[in-house]
Amino acid sequence: MPQQPLPSVAEVTAPSIPLALWRRWWRKQSPSRQDRFITLGPLFAVVLLHAPVVAAFGYLRNEEIDREQPAVTRDVEYAQQRLRLRLLERQEQLMRIGRDISNKEIDTDEFISQAESLVNQYPELMAVTWVDSKRRVKVSYVSPSANASQLRAAGEQLKVGETDGTFGLAKDLRQPVYSRPLIGKENNGYNAPTLQLQVPLDDQGKFSGVIMGEYSIDGLLRFGVPTEVTAKYAVALIDDKQVLLAGNLPPVRKGAARLLPWAEGAAKYEIPVSPVGNGLLIRAEGYRASLGVVGSGFFWLVSALSALTVWMLLGTWRHTRRRVQAQQALISETNFRRAMENSMLTGMRALDLQGRISYVNPAFCQMTGLSESELVGSTAPFPHWPESEFETLMARLDDELHGRTPPGGFEVRVKRRNGEIFDARMYVSPLIDPRGQQTGWMTSMTDITEPKRIREELSASYERFTTVLEGLDAAVSVAPLGSEELLFANRLYRSWFGAEVSGHVKLIAQAGVPAVAPNEDALDAVDSLAGFPTDTLTTALTANAEIFVPELAKWLEVRSRYLTWVDGRLAQMLIATDISPRRHAEEQAAQQNERAQTASRLITMGEMASSVAHELNQPLTAINNYCNGMVSRIKDQKISNEDLLIALEKTARQAWRAGQIIQRIRSFVKRSEPNRTSSEVATIVSNAMELAEIELRRHHVRLSHYIAARLPKIMVDPILIEQVLINLMKNAAESIAHAQRSTAQRSVELRVVPKTIDEQNVVEFSVSDTGRGLSPEVMTRLFEAFYSTKVEGMGIGLKLCRSIVESHQGRLEAVNLYNSDEVVGCRFTFWIPVAPLFSADAAATDYIVTKDAGAH
Repeated sequence: MPQQPLPSVAEVTAPSIPLALWRRWWRKQSPSRQDRFITLGPLFAVVLLHAPVVAAFGYLRNEEIDREQPAVTRDVEYAQQRLRLRLLERQEQLMRIGRDISNKEIDTDEFISQAESLVNQYPELMAVTWVDSKRRVKVSYVSPSANASQLRAAGEQLKVGETDGTFGLAKDLRQPVYSRPLIGKENNGYNAPTLQLQVPLDDQGKFSGVIMGEYSIDGLLRFGVPTEVTAKYAVALIDDKQVLLAGNLPPVRKGAARLLPWAEGAAKYEIPVSPVGNGLLIRAEGYRASLGVVGSGFFWLVSALSALTVWMLLGTWRHTRRRVQAQQALISETNFRRAMENSMLTGMRALDLQGRISYVNPAFCQMTGLSESELVGSTAPFPHWPESEFETLMARLDDELHGRTPPGGFEVRVKRRNGEIFDARMYVSPLIDPRGQQTGWMTSMTDITEPKRIREELSASYERFTTVLEGLDAAVSVAPLGSEELLFANRLYRSWFGAEVSGHVKLIAQAGVPAVAPNEDALDAVDSLAGFPTDTLTTALTANAEIFVPELAKWLEVRSRYLTWVDGRLAQMLIATDISPRRHAEEQAAQQNERAQTASRLITMGEMASSVAHELNQPLTAINNYCNGMVSRIKDQKISNEDLLIALEKTARQAWRAGQIIQRIRSFVKRSEPNRTSSEVATIVSNAMELAEIELRRHHVRLSHYIAARLPKIMVDPILIEQVLINLMKNAAESIAHAQRSTAQRSVELRVVPKTIDEQNVVEFSVSDTGRGLSPEVMTRLFEAFYSTKVEGMGIGLKLCRSIVESHQGRLEAVNLYNSDEVVGCRFTFWIPVAPLFSADAAATDYIVTKDAGAH
């Protein structure tokens, strides 16, 4: 035989190439990713095992359904055609009877004869009724098997809902109309669905009624659907709401058969029954005599094997996961201990019982500048000992090896590699192994060079701070709560009260700061500071208190603060400053302020004196008008006692009003509170209109008003609001007279309505006139004091009106009224809140009650 050639190197190594690539890729993965692959591998195998099985079962089931569905569709459509032909035949027969009735070829007896023949020949037809155009039954024949609700006597009126609206539809369309399935109840409570057919009757072009045929839907199913269809399928008639009208549904599988994937979802099909429409549908669903193409034994065998495989794989997965978790916990613990040792700022050194270094951590190496190899295994004198400290450190090492080191540690001097010396503190403890035997000594070393430097600086700072406190011009003292010990007192305190705590306690008591707590015996041995919030007290300053100390003949400003003393006790610090010079200056300033207030009051009284004539002008003018009118009418003997009494009452009211104005002036001088009460808006407006109409009539001006109904009460001084309204209406009349308007244009309108402004409920007052309006110059200086456009005016009326409104937390505004570009008048508007919040400042500014409502 010819010798076979040897395989090449590439051929030999080819099968091992994928494995080598896999190993190389596996080594590149992180340990966490490797653990994830190991953990999820069994689960991935389970998924790969069951995916083909589930896909196979699904494919076989879908193939079987695709094979059954066309047959079901074909048979259902065949049954629907049979039902359609049967309904059309009955419809044609009823239409033939209708034509005979329209031609008057048959009477009621002949109708009953033909209806009886139809009902007996076709069992699904339960009743045939002749109904006239007024929905009255002329004659009806009902099958003996029909229920009592279908019996109709001659002359009976059909109810509106009894025909489901098909009677009117047949009347409008003049063609046969089928109703929706009607579900009624018999005496025994059994639902008997029926279907109505309305065939219209025509009498020389006019609608004369209908022939109503009533079908039993159950009869249509039994006699209209072929038996070969009902034998193969579960056939049912349903409506458009999926309500079962006739027939049955296939039985629901129970028990283990329901668990099979092909046990549910048999082929089914539904279609509307023509010519009834979508209101009646025929549905067929195939019977499943067996479990399908795939046998149940094969299914359960595959399921059992799959469950066993899943159980084994899950067991492997749980075992693998526990091992991975244990490995990760061990790695995490090791890494944590290593990280903890490496991150410690304290140097750790272990000595065996012979004094040889057996372990050092990175912090110890970093402190000394020596590596671990240079330190481990070395004996005394160690490389980090300074040469000048050999004897001292040898004695310390001997004490350390014999357990004679102090528990608080000891200070030593340590040398770095570069020769630098630093201070350190060492703590020594025995090193015990897991069996409880001592194997050496563990030493921790801390670099205290910086803390020692800070401590020295703090000592120097304390000396400087004490010097500053001693030089303060304020007495500073600190005493603990619940004790009579004086913790600190500066020089000024000692010069005032000596080194006793009595001065501290006396200042606290006189300043009103809580004194030293009672002793524990007085509180039944309960801690006097129990529950005391030290964290809050130590960050809060108490209010300053100014006291007079007779012993020192000085005024002191005492400030108190709680703080935590150096030993942790809660203490109270007092700072007492001598403010006697300041108090003397304040007394002098108070006297100057009192003289300034007196001067201000005199200026205000002079200002009121200039306006009192204007303030009293309106009531005195009204009194004069009333008196002149009464005198004139008495002379002419044209006044009755009733009219005289009314005029005298009005005169008295105006006199009372003048007295109220004077009373307001006196109240202002005395700085009394304003007299505000809950007042009715309609009453205020009515009183103001009575006085204003006198002035308006003098200028031949009409007054129209609108007062909204059910206005809320407002908290005002009614006399002041009346003055504002009178002044505005008087100014409006004078503006109209000055404009020389015609009689038809001489009118003033007063409106009072509720509104919501700036999210608060208010009552708005507006006065509109038909004058020439306000020029821009006048508008800018409208509310300026002592500014007036009239020769006789003093210019304080609108200023006072605005002050009155603002003292009631309201607002007064003025705008011009325009007709295109022409100014045709002016409107003054002010509003008062329904429930204003009067402040002390608002009450203090109520001095406007004394000023005059003069003209603008």
